[in-house]
Amino acid sequence: MFRYTLLLMLAVAGSFYVNAQSLYMPRDITQAFKKGTRAMDGQPGKNYWQNHARYNINITALPPDRTIRGKEEITYVNNSPDTLEHMVIKLLLNIHKPGAPRLGGTPADYLTEGVKIDGFSVNGQTRRWRESNGYFTWQPILLQEPLLPNDSVKLTFDWHYQVSKVSNREGMIDSTTYFLAYFYPRVAVYDDYNGWDQMTFNDALEFYNDFNDYTVTINVPKNYIVGGTGTLQQPEKLLQPAFAQKLQASQTSDEVIHIATLQDLQAKNVTAQNEMNSWQFKATNIPDMAFGISDHFVWDAASVVVDDATKRRASVQAMYNDTAADFHHMVSFERHALSWLSRKWPGVPYPYEKMTVFQGYADMEYPMMANDGATNDTTFTKFVAEHEIAHTYMPFYMGINETRYGFMDEGWATTFELLIGREDQGTEKAEALYKQFRVDNWIHDASSEQDLPIITPGDILGGAGLGNNEYGKPSLGYLAMKDMLGDDLFKKCLHAFMERWHGKHPLPWDFFNTYNNVSGKNLNWFWANWFFSNYYIDLAVKQLAANAQGYTLHIKNIGGMATPFDVKITYTDGSTETLHQTSRVWEASQKETQVHITTKKKIQSLVLDGGIFMDADTDNNVWPLPKD
Repeated sequence: MFRYTLLLMLAVAGSFYVNAQSLYMPRDITQAFKKGTRAMDGQPGKNYWQNHARYNINITALPPDRTIRGKEEITYVNNSPDTLEHMVIKLLLNIHKPGAPRLGGTPADYLTEGVKIDGFSVNGQTRRWRESNGYFTWQPILLQEPLLPNDSVKLTFDWHYQVSKVSNREGMIDSTTYFLAYFYPRVAVYDDYNGWDQMTFNDALEFYNDFNDYTVTINVPKNYIVGGTGTLQQPEKLLQPAFAQKLQASQTSDEVIHIATLQDLQAKNVTAQNEMNSWQFKATNIPDMAFGISDHFVWDAASVVVDDATKRRASVQAMYNDTAADFHHMVSFERHALSWLSRKWPGVPYPYEKMTVFQGYADMEYPMMANDGATNDTTFTKFVAEHEIAHTYMPFYMGINETRYGFMDEGWATTFELLIGREDQGTEKAEALYKQFRVDNWIHDASSEQDLPIITPGDILGGAGLGNNEYGKPSLGYLAMKDMLGDDLFKKCLHAFMERWHGKHPLPWDFFNTYNNVSGKNLNWFWANWFFSNYYIDLAVKQLAANAQGYTLHIKNIGGMATPFDVKITYTDGSTETLHQTSRVWEASQKETQVHITTKKKIQSLVLDGGIFMDADTDNNVWPLPKD
């Protein structure tokens, strides 16, 4: 998610013991390695497993009626070695119920009665749903017959809920435009290190889902268009022939095709004129589904080649209010993002068949879908869209547990955001924006929560401490590693991590271990410094000493973080020189280092410049040393 609201700090994590040879590992995760589900070389272990489900969902939406009604059948497969005597069901939209845990206050229009279960069965046997306000967004259910390893259970739910009048990640955008996310009861993740995920969803943390297969049918009145995750089935039965033909043409078009214009929508001749139309979408091996519905949002589409080897194309679509001038460029922004991300960073072909950006208010990512706000600045709109689309890889392709380790997805999206921004806007503008949004409010805030280790589980954090630990700080860590290893080796490690763990549930230690393994280097000193310590960036010139070869520059690391930096030198003859230092200079000691300057010239002055690695106190970054 792009925007992060400053919220009250809830808890403070303890400090972590680290050293140069090993990384702190929590006891539950240590057990996973002992059981062989994860391996110290960064590979999934020989005993790795994860559970899977098939969802068949049917919902009905009748705007301006805010009630959404749904029926679903879930076939859940237990691939674990454990016998499951109970299951955990997530009802995420119960966050709208009065009394539900949230990190801050909320307006009355945000509140609803939450999810109401009207019917529930297990393996065909009707069960009574016992609602408990104590759990809110999750609830355990006891199985009358335990679910054995390699067996499956079939659950059915009938439910309804009211779309919230306050649209954020989901809700009512206007009286006939809804964004539907987290709208269905789902089985929580049962994993190899934590068992059932019993995390209470609040309005700051994000998600952790299994990879499932989905068939979702959305029943809406005629003249409503539905966009979202997955492949639309039989569009020729939903759209009038001319519009179905334009949608089909867009699948191979590099040019933007206006499938439904405002004039078309006002004429009410876009969709089939049945009283109700059933829009069905299918997707396989994906962690979630989300949809937008409207009777007046215009619809643009095109496509882009995302895999040069196979020439595979992905559809790019945008649905928006015609008054949003910036969104008239959105399909072009999407084409550029998918092409760049597929070829440059991460340099892995976009893995899905399409991407849709729907105009809302959240600036929030979903599989094959984004809910983005309109702005008066097309450059900023593009910047936000690229960030959300980058999330395709992290967390959706990689199955990351965002509630605990959001730095594994937000940190990467922030990194890709900078790298594509350098190409879009030029290095100077992109880095200025990055420093403004991602670094400045961390490095210039000396409050205690800012120095908590990045590895601190996100569910026990809040406020700026959580936001900076998930966005700017880890992004700088990834970029520092990229700088130290060089692009080729860094990308080789990244691709290995993604190849090993896509469609699975990687942990931070799987990432760290993969980089160690593939690079052939013990990088634990770096991981410990950046991700497990309470360090920050603050370098200082200690001494500049002349010698026979030139000079030795002594630098003190006050903040402790193993940051790269430039030594920018001005000589007495007016010439200048820049010596770049990667984080490698701190491997032997993170307290002090030396830079050897080989020259026959006399130095007039020098400055330490970290660029995007902003220094907390730049007054001591210069020589001659400032006088007291």
